[in-house]
This record gives sequence, structure tokens and C-alpha cells, in this order.
Amino acid sequence: MSFPLLRQFDKMDCGPTCLRMIAKYYGKHYSTDKLKDLSFVTKGGSTLLGLSDAAEKIGFRTFGAKVSFEDIKEKVTLPCILHWNNQHFVVLPRQKFRKKKKKILIADPAKGMVNISINTFLENWKANQTKGIVLILEPTEAFFKNEDEEHTFDGFRFLFGYIKRYKKYILHLFLSVFLASVLSLVTPFLTQSLVDAGINHQNSGYVILILLSQFVIFLGNTSIDLIRGWILLHLNSRININILTDFLIKLMKLPIGFFDSKLIGDLHQRIGDHSRIQSFLTGSTISTLFSLINLVVFGIVLAVYNLYIFLIFSVFSFAAVSWIVLHLKRRKEIDYQKFRRLSDNENVLFELITGMQEIKLNNCETSKRWEWERVQAHIYKLNNATLKLGQYQQSGSAFLHQCKNILITYLAATGVIEGRMTIGVMISISFIIGQMNGPLDQLLGFIQSYQDAKLSLDRLGEIHNKQNEDQSIDSPRIPDLDRNADIILHNVSFRYNGPNSPEVLNDVSFTIPFGKITAVVGASGSGKTTLLKLLLKFYNPSAGGITIGGTSLKKISAKWWRSVSGSVMQEGHIFSGTIAKNISISEENISISKMHRAAAISNVADFVEEFPNGYQTKIGNSGISLSAGQRQRIQIARAVYKNPNFLFFDEATSALDSRNEKVINENLQEFFQGRTVLVIAHRLSTIKNADQIIVLEKGKVVEVGTHTELIARQTHYFNLIQNQIEMNLQ
Repeated sequence: MSFPLLRQFDKMDCGPTCLRMIAKYYGKHYSTDKLKDLSFVTKGGSTLLGLSDAAEKIGFRTFGAKVSFEDIKEKVTLPCILHWNNQHFVVLPRQKFRKKKKKILIADPAKGMVNISINTFLENWKANQTKGIVLILEPTEAFFKNEDEEHTFDGFRFLFGYIKRYKKYILHLFLSVFLASVLSLVTPFLTQSLVDAGINHQNSGYVILILLSQFVIFLGNTSIDLIRGWILLHLNSRININILTDFLIKLMKLPIGFFDSKLIGDLHQRIGDHSRIQSFLTGSTISTLFSLINLVVFGIVLAVYNLYIFLIFSVFSFAAVSWIVLHLKRRKEIDYQKFRRLSDNENVLFELITGMQEIKLNNCETSKRWEWERVQAHIYKLNNATLKLGQYQQSGSAFLHQCKNILITYLAATGVIEGRMTIGVMISISFIIGQMNGPLDQLLGFIQSYQDAKLSLDRLGEIHNKQNEDQSIDSPRIPDLDRNADIILHNVSFRYNGPNSPEVLNDVSFTIPFGKITAVVGASGSGKTTLLKLLLKFYNPSAGGITIGGTSLKKISAKWWRSVSGSVMQEGHIFSGTIAKNISISEENISISKMHRAAAISNVADFVEEFPNGYQTKIGNSGISLSAGQRQRIQIARAVYKNPNFLFFDEATSALDSRNEKVINENLQEFFQGRTVLVIAHRLSTIKNADQIIVLEKGKVVEVGTHTELIARQTHYFNLIQNQIEMNLQ
């Protein structure tokens, strides 16, 4: 049984892809996306323990161990998963280990099926250790009983759905092709008639008539080409924009947790994949379809002229197509590697640009440049391999084409010499062959374009197969937020990376009363920000639940919940645009009164008035730079502008000086009246007036009460406040 090779889409997908290959080997189909969820893949990839848990959930019996090479040959059940070079996973397929065997076959989800020497195998698998790590998988009865699962995303049906929207334009294009084909079809007969009837009979009037007819056909073809060009431009623009827009819409509907396991380079490369899909859909497909019509029409004409020459053309053309198809597998392998390296390049460049301050402060310019150059070296090698393969394909195809043309020319010439064919017929056959060679070249290019589009669609399918954030919501909103809308946490626990990762929150239970201010305090790493993210539906609790007004937060639409909530996160973002637009970001039409009120409460007006353009001043990447305190005040203004029922602040005033903090806190106290507020803070001035203070320590609630009550107890909260006061006095 041949081993089914599958490719990883992203850099961190190697583990789930290996598991997917072994499942397919035993006859079950699972999507990479499902196995990633089961093994809790993060930006750092998957762990051996995570893969083991995922394998057991789909019915495998697993055993992870450090073993010797002799154990693999004699005791380990193959196929199995190997930890490769301490940073990657590969599959060791079933194979015979003979004494004289010098090569070992591995299935690498990044590189394909690779035969490597035993020394190279041991070097990468053992990674300077005496033994290597292996995950042994054996299917149980449950594995074969389980329903397998595969992608539901039908790439090409999805693509051609865009073309169906423009049937009118497609009809016009087909009409233009039909007319162009008819006009082109007349040309070889006119050419034959010109030579055989006009020139041979020395009839100059007939020659002029034929030439005028050819000129009229030329004008007709030119006009049709111009009209077709405008139709294609319009069609291309519409379809291209729609495809990319739908991708971005889908991306924005995904839960925030999805982006925790995605590198920026991977997402950027997927956007780049759209250019290949667009090229295939609106360029290669349509133009090749037109060319095939011409190929069929002229093929029929050629067969009418000379069946033997038609058969020779068909045989050599089939050989040329087969030559291209023969090398598609190698081309596919290079494409996967290139995607990964270009993704690495995007990530490295992003870090170089965004981390320039730290690079200069730590004098690591050279090492960071070398890191980028190493990526470029890999890309250069892949470009060389792409060029070499392309030249190999094109040279072989060109050789077959040339042999075909020479042989056909020889047969036509000997036919004229022996009197079996007129000169006019020979010239017409040459014209027909020329008209057929162009479509044939386009067909060869189409095969490669089809493969590019298929690979890109496989990668995009992972995104389009993802469940939307609110896809399974039954009760999208709470009808009445004015009464009994307490937020209650029932035994909430949370882990970021699955059941084997440490608990960030552990059995947390408390109530956030409606219309009151609740403060959450604790040492760094106690779980405060994670708690806030759960309340904003960034993630769902691993255990326990959260209710709002008696309704489970899981059943509430995240989009609606955030529309009635205002929030300021520790790492809030300032967008490129005006100050006014950054404050009113959730609305297209800015309310001047609401903006000025929000600016007054957050004390933004204090520095905006210093700018010549006021609230129309450009900030962000395309404008002036702001201090950390100024950025934080704009984020507070953004939350206030929404006039929400619920407010969630995570260290919202941590970057402010004492004067601004005092002014803003006083303004916010008035704004908070009648609203449910959760504040995470360290500063005493921010939390002392809260109606309730929750103290977290190592993910657990250790104290609840008011400032006065907790100070009187002189335990956890008292120690936090005392440490802060001592630090301020130093």
C-alpha cells in the first residue's frame, strides 16, 4: 500500500498533517482544521502530547517514547510520527529495513516524500541525543466506527459561482468568440483561393477581391478583440473585487482565537493566493476556453484538408501536454515550499519594521539582517528550482512542437512536389497549424495555472471551512438590559492551549452587579486580562459558564454584545486616519456632539486643541505620532463615544500622568453612573471608589469586598496596596 502524502498549509501545521496522513493511511479522512482544533495548535505549533490527545479522540491508541533506531526497526508499529530536529514532525511510513539498506523514506509534510541517508535520518531524529522521540499510533475498533470528516469547501464550484453572476457578459464573450471563429475559419479558404484561383489563373481582379475580403475580416477581428477586451476588463474587475471582499468578510467573521494560531505572513500569503485564483478564473480559464473553441474548429478544418497531417498534429500535441503533466508533481512540491518561505519572509520583514526601535537599542542589526538573508537564500534556491523545472518543461514542449512543425511542413512540401496537394492548400495548412499552435500553448499554460489555483484553493479552504464566530447562536441578544442584567461567573476555568496546558483561571465564581463598578486586582499573571477577554467573548471558558441577565454568554451574539459594550484593552490600536474617525470608529457618520462629549470625558480636548487641524489631524501610521498617554485617552474616548451599557477597562489609565489620571477618573465616575463597569487596574486611585473589588491570585478569587473592607482584613488586597504605596514612596 502506497503511503498517502499530504502537505501542511502553514508552518505550524506539521503535527496535525502527520496525524491526518496516518488516519488516511488507515482509510479515514479528516481535515487539517479539525485535527488542529483537537490538538490545540498555537503560533508555536503543536506538542507531542497535544497530537497524542487528538489521535486518541479519533480512535487511535497512542504511546509516546524515546527509542533507539533498533527499536524502530524491530518493535515500533509503522507508520508512526517522529519528532524531527526538535522543531518539526514527520511520518515514518511502513517499509522494510534490510541490512544493506542505505536510504530511509520519510513523509515530510513540508517537503514531500524524501529518501535520506541513515546518518541524516539519525542526525535529525535524535538531534544530538542518544535516542529519538516517537509517537506510536495503532487504530482501535472505535477508529473504524467513527465517522470521518473532510473539507466541505468545494473550491472550483465556489469559484465558478462568481462567474454565474455575470451570465450576460459571458454570453457576450461567447458571441464574440463565435464571430471571431467564423471569420478566422474563412481565412484559410480565402488563402487557398487566392493562390489556386487568383495567382495560378493570373486573375488580378480576383486577387484584389480576395485581399479586400481579408482586410474586412481583419477589421472585424480587431473590432471584436477591442470589444472583448473591455468586457474582460469589466468582468475581471468585478470578480476580483468580489472574491477578495468575500475572503475579508469571512476573515472578519472568524473568532479572535483563530488569529492566535496564525502568523501574519501566513495570512498575507493567503491574500496573495487570490491573485493566482483571479488569474486562473478570469484570465486563463476564459482565454483558454476561447482558444479551445478555435482549436476544435481549426482541427476539423485541418482534418478535412488532410487527415494524416491532423493525426500527426494530434499525436505530437498529446505528447507535449503529457510532458507538462509529467512534471506537475515536482512543481507542486516546490510551490508548497515556496509558500512557507515567502510566509517566513513576510514575518521577518514585519518584525524588522515594527521592531526597529528594539533592534537599535540592543545593537542586533547584523543578526536580524542575517536572519532575513537566510530566508532570502532559501527563496533563491526555490526560485532556481522553479526556473530549472520551468525551462525543462518548456524545452521539452518546444522540442515536440518543432518536430511536429518540421514533419508537417515536410509532408505538405512533398505533397506539392508529387502533385497530391496544391500550393494554396499547403499555405492554408501552414496558416491552420499556426492558428492551432497558439491555443495549444495556452492549453499548456492553463494546466499550470489550474494547478496553481488548486493549491491556492486548498489553502483558502481552511479559512472558508472555519465556523463563524456567531454561526451557532440561538438567542442573538438580550431584549432588556435595564433590569436584572447582572453578569455572573459560575465556576469558570480557562486554559489557552488545551487540557494539558496550565490553568490561567481556576474555578472562578463571582457576580458583577448591574449598574455598579467592579474592580479586579492582582499580581501580574494572575489572570485579570484573560478574565476580561472571556467577558468580551474572545474565548469560551474551558469549564463553567458566564450568564448575563440569566442568559448564557455562549448564546449571545458576540457582535451584538460588543455593540452594547465599550472596552479599552492594554494593547489597543490606533488606526491611520483622523482623530475624529479614531474616536467614532464604529460609526460612518460622526456625531459632533457625541465626539466632543467623549473627548471632554477622556480629556482628549486638552491636546487636540494644540493641533492646527484639531480633530481632523491625521494620526497613526500615516499621520503624526502620539505619546502612549495620548493614545490611551483616544481609546477611552472611543469607548465613551459608543455610550454603552457595559464598560470593560484593562489598565485604561496606566500610561497617564497623575494630573490627567485624576481629571479623567473624576469625569469617568460621573459617566459610570447607571452602567455596569469592570475595571482592571493596579493604581489605588482607580480602584478605591469601586462598589466591589475582586482580588485574583494565580487564577483564583482570594478576596471580594469594598476597599474599606479589604483594607481592614489586612490580607491579599492590603499587601498589594501596601507594596504599591512603598514603591511610590521610593
